[in-house]
Amino acid sequence: MLTRNGATADPAPASVPREAAETPLPVALVSGGSRGLGAAIVTGFLARNFRVATCSRRDSDFIAQVSRTGAANFHWAAVDGHDRDALRHFVRQVTDRFGRVDVLVNNAGIAAEGVLPTMRTEDIADVIEVNLTAAVILAQAAARVMLRQGSGCIINISSVNAIRGHAGVAAYSASKAALDGLTRSLARELGPRRIRVNSVAPGYFDSDMVQDMSDDQRQRIARRTPLGRLARIEEVANAVLFLASDQASFITGQTLVVDGGLTC
Repeated sequence: MLTRNGATADPAPASVPREAAETPLPVALVSGGSRGLGAAIVTGFLARNFRVATCSRRDSDFIAQVSRTGAANFHWAAVDGHDRDALRHFVRQVTDRFGRVDVLVNNAGIAAEGVLPTMRTEDIADVIEVNLTAAVILAQAAARVMLRQGSGCIINISSVNAIRGHAGVAAYSASKAALDGLTRSLARELGPRRIRVNSVAPGYFDSDMVQDMSDDQRQRIARRTPLGRLARIEEVANAVLFLASDQASFITGQTLVVDGGLTC
């Protein structure tokens, strides 16, 4: 295009709607995202154009790969689930970097097997601290950010062990059942401020949790499951991604069981 004095000027840039230009990408915070279900959830959010932050005790090949390929939209920090101050600091880190927290997924957890009368008190306390207390601390810190925003979504990863009793996992079951109670109460507290809170309760799926099972044990679980198999890890992750989406905008205070019918 020529100006009045004959000089060449660049064409005017295409107009960008002001609202679109100023709308930031949503932010998902996932605890325990270095492997397994957490890694699948992180991958799903990144594929949906979220900025994603995750923490775990150690990094992994998955964390290294995502850090290389999605550095601008990805944040990882080493955090021990026993360290309450570190958990709060992580939420502050994420807020400082990305400016908001739209979704929290409390995924980090540890399994502990053993008949309760013979378990060490230290092992019981460890399960409660990592599976429950850490989730409460993260929910509290993230909820404060969401309250300032006026919106948000919290998803707690529970377990079918919170719904149906099994011998040898009493402490683990107690920690997961408590998460479901947290879900329902928080949904009441935060709903008026447009913050939804739900749980996902997976059954058995292909992950570290079943890697030590024999083929016979896997087959017994499959026979007890109406759909006749264990879940694929992405099937559980998809339930989390659904609850975090606008398609679930009127769902709160619920526990979505993803177990192929095992508990029905």
